Amino acid sequence: MKAARFHGQKDIRIEDVAKPGAPMPDEVVVEPLYCGICGTDLHEYVVGAIVTPTKPHPLTGVTNPQILGHEFSARVIEIGKDVRNVKVGDRVSIMPAIVCGRCIPCRTGRGHLCELFACTGLSAPTGGLGEIAVVKEYQVAKLPDSMSDIAGALVEPAAVAAYGVDRVGVTGGDIVLVSGAGPIGALSALYANALGASQVIIAEPNPHRAAFAKSLGLGPVLNPLEESFGATIMDITEGRGVDMAVEASGTTGGLTGCMDNIRRSGKIVQTGLHTKPATINAMQLSEKDISYVGSWCYLITDWPRVIRLAASGKYPIEKMVSSVIDIDDVVTKGFDVLIDPKGDQMKVLVQVNK
Repeated sequence: MKAARFHGQKDIRIEDVAKPGAPMPDEVVVEPLYCGICGTDLHEYVVGAIVTPTKPHPLTGVTNPQILGHEFSARVIEIGKDVRNVKVGDRVSIMPAIVCGRCIPCRTGRGHLCELFACTGLSAPTGGLGEIAVVKEYQVAKLPDSMSDIAGALVEPAAVAAYGVDRVGVTGGDIVLVSGAGPIGALSALYANALGASQVIIAEPNPHRAAFAKSLGLGPVLNPLEESFGATIMDITEGRGVDMAVEASGTTGGLTGCMDNIRRSGKIVQTGLHTKPATINAMQLSEKDISYVGSWCYLITDWPRVIRLAASGKYPIEKMVSSVIDIDDVVTKGFDVLIDPKGDQMKVLVQVNK
């Protein structure tokens, strides 16, 4: 079968690899349909092996080269003898987390913090950028007829955004600041709006991403590098500051903007990943009584809920897609375009099977 495999820094190859064998009793064999290219994939491509395993993974036993792809929809083509929740022919969205089920986080309902955490498409035998993938039954969630295969490939990043917003407890009427309008930031803004935020303010200096954010029609899109940024927010909030903030840029400047413009006793969630230490004004954190919390992945049980919300139209995740490409073009029209700082793409999907 054809697959896009990560070998090392700037080295992704389209290769013919052996098809997976018959499924175990609790496994589901799927044909990936659409697969998104994630920021994590881009970090692997640019920097070299970070989360893809260079030595046998303690849970899955795999090492690079790794079939990439952890944001994908699929069609079920075979099931293990004990599988009950899906049947051959079902359209599904894949929850890629692979967990041990035995460690303390797993046993206390926090599987996303599993001590042996692995991920289909990053540290597993198969991935969404291969023509066939094998997953556990708990990783598969059926898509309703009203939801497209393209939307199904966006459930994973939509769940990341939803979990971050849920960490700060946005409620109806809140004014929310989202710092950074990349895919996760934009999805965070859409989710906050779905929860009933009265207004979502998006901070984004990149003109292409700012233009996309404006097209969502959620509220003001401001350039955080302009001197008037803070004053504009104070004007919008009548001098109080925003109720909640989602820091999705992964930058010190983005975090500072959130802390400067949050109201007293406001809440900030760190959804964007910082690749180097950030500077924080700890005195400001205390003086304003700010709650600053982290966010990692998503609840692994959240797929049905996110799918229902997306299918209802209240969480229009399909708006994120900027282009769909063929798997043979995954490097030139996918990875290379997305790492270009002047690029205008938001979310690129790869069509793996038709």
